[in-house]
Amino acid sequence: MIQDWLGFSLPAFPGSDFIAPLLGTVVFLYGGAVFLRGGWDELTARQPGMMLLISLAIVVAFVASAATTLGLFQLEFWWELALLIDVMLLGHWLEMRALGQAQGALQALAALLPDTAERLVGDAVETVPLDALRPGDLVLVRPGTRVPADGTVVDGQAELNESMLTGESRPVPKGPGDRVTAGTVVEGAALRVRVDAVGADTALAGIQRLVAEAQQSRSRAQALADRAAALLFYVAVIAGGATFGVWSLLGDVDAGVVRSVTVLVISCPHALGLAIPLVIALSTSLSARQGILVRDRLALERMREVTTVLFDKTGTLTRGEHTVTEVVACDGEEGALLALAAAVEADSEHPLARAIVAAARARGLSVPRATGFRAIPGRGVEAEVAGATVAVGGPNLLRERGLAVPAELAARTRPWQARGAAVLHVVRDGGVIGALALEDEIRPESRAAVAALQARGLHVVMITGDARPVAEAVAADLGIDEAFAEVLPEEKEKAVAALQARGERVAMVGDGVNDAPALARADVGIAIGAGTDVAIESAGVILASNDPRAVVSVIRLSEASYRKMVQNLAWAVGYNVVAIPLAAGVLAPYGVVLPPAVGALLMSASTIIVALNAQTLRRLDLRPDAAAGAHGGPPPTRRTQPQATARVA
Repeated sequence: MIQDWLGFSLPAFPGSDFIAPLLGTVVFLYGGAVFLRGGWDELTARQPGMMLLISLAIVVAFVASAATTLGLFQLEFWWELALLIDVMLLGHWLEMRALGQAQGALQALAALLPDTAERLVGDAVETVPLDALRPGDLVLVRPGTRVPADGTVVDGQAELNESMLTGESRPVPKGPGDRVTAGTVVEGAALRVRVDAVGADTALAGIQRLVAEAQQSRSRAQALADRAAALLFYVAVIAGGATFGVWSLLGDVDAGVVRSVTVLVISCPHALGLAIPLVIALSTSLSARQGILVRDRLALERMREVTTVLFDKTGTLTRGEHTVTEVVACDGEEGALLALAAAVEADSEHPLARAIVAAARARGLSVPRATGFRAIPGRGVEAEVAGATVAVGGPNLLRERGLAVPAELAARTRPWQARGAAVLHVVRDGGVIGALALEDEIRPESRAAVAALQARGLHVVMITGDARPVAEAVAADLGIDEAFAEVLPEEKEKAVAALQARGERVAMVGDGVNDAPALARADVGIAIGAGTDVAIESAGVILASNDPRAVVSVIRLSEASYRKMVQNLAWAVGYNVVAIPLAAGVLAPYGVVLPPAVGALLMSASTIIVALNAQTLRRLDLRPDAAAGAHGGPPPTRRTQPQATARVA
């Protein structure tokens, strides 16, 4: 054939007729080995699929080629066999390459670790490979370099870029006592870090395991695709046999062989086999790079069906720590009052004391020095400041000392108490001079998260162990539809069950600690603000950041990945509905005939289309600020339900 193309002919020599059979056999045994092995595995496992169908096609082609050499058929089929196998290998390579690129998240995560670390030994610094590090070692992490292992800062102040793990773009300040994670980048200054975990015990290694498990996990759509592929095998075999039988009855056995092989080839479920795994691999790797860790694929699939999102308040919608929200001074000098309170509280370890000191620092106030600090158990603290005795405390302090609150100040603090804020009064030389309100601050992102969820027609509920006034105040501030108040940690599961009893499909969002039973009971459990803690067994989805808007990102990811699965399955099935009759020769009377190699090209093209469609998932921006403003899908139908506050017994 090649000689004919080149326009000359070499003289025949003994055995020259066996060159094509010899080379064709080599191609069959070597090039087709991957399909033959895969087909045998599927046959022995009694799970017929793509590999068995390809194996059947090339075996039929090989037998037909050998029969042609023996003079049983009048086909030039060795060339067709070699081309068929080559095209099949090309399609197989494209499939594996697409999957490999999608699964590149694991390599990307591994690449976050530096090759070496600078270990401190006394006053000396030595460069060592990572596998030489041990817990307890002290390492120096210079600005612009990556942290080599999980550890605790022992010296230095710097900011860490954790975006590659949490999706949070803003650097996080770190100082002595703060935990740092392997793979994050130090910015601004050097840190000395005590190593706590290395190798497989690091958070980064845990994330790698989680991504690998998610990519290997099966989904409902994958099970459907596998059943469709198995069904397609039988359809293709029956169609191939029928094609051979019909053409043989028409008196053209050669055409029957060629077209039955084409039917087997063109119906190979490459596209079906790739449709779901590629979407799974892409969605899990994409989400992992943006701070969404999928532990359970089925949980992610169920997320698009959720009708109610139940938020735990403390640490989820709020920061989980008190901050100074209002200051009132009887003389109007609010800054001076706050500085005075901070001076007294500077030596206290109480969370409210730390909040007051932090508020003074945040406002850039000059805090005077206090002496003679003493704690008054159950009442407050007291110290000497600028020659005056200053005390800061709650109602018990005032009651014990018989102090009256000025009427104007009492009127200002009454709304604070009504909404459940902690009210501390400042007393100087026996007189009340002002008051501070401290509250668990609502995250700025919480309002946007609630609004975005409600815009999608979802029912947003809050649950908290706080008193009813506190719950009502937070719910009203955020525009939440319903709130459960005064709920003990062990009773949160009952609240989830109560919502499910109404017919709601519930996503529970909590911190993964005391919310574990509720997370497990919910249709979808989401652990938020987990950082790089992947050991949250009760959650199906883990959000590394503490931004509640990321819940919308999970919904968008669920919708987008499901949409791509459906599109790919529809294409793969629709392609076969058209391709099989065409390969069987229904249009042969009109001069449209598909050789096996063309059938293989069409089959590979269908696989490429599925792969390209799945790759469009890469354009999905899952950052919380993008998610909160993107709804997608049909116009939302917001529920109109009166706000209520319920108590779970």
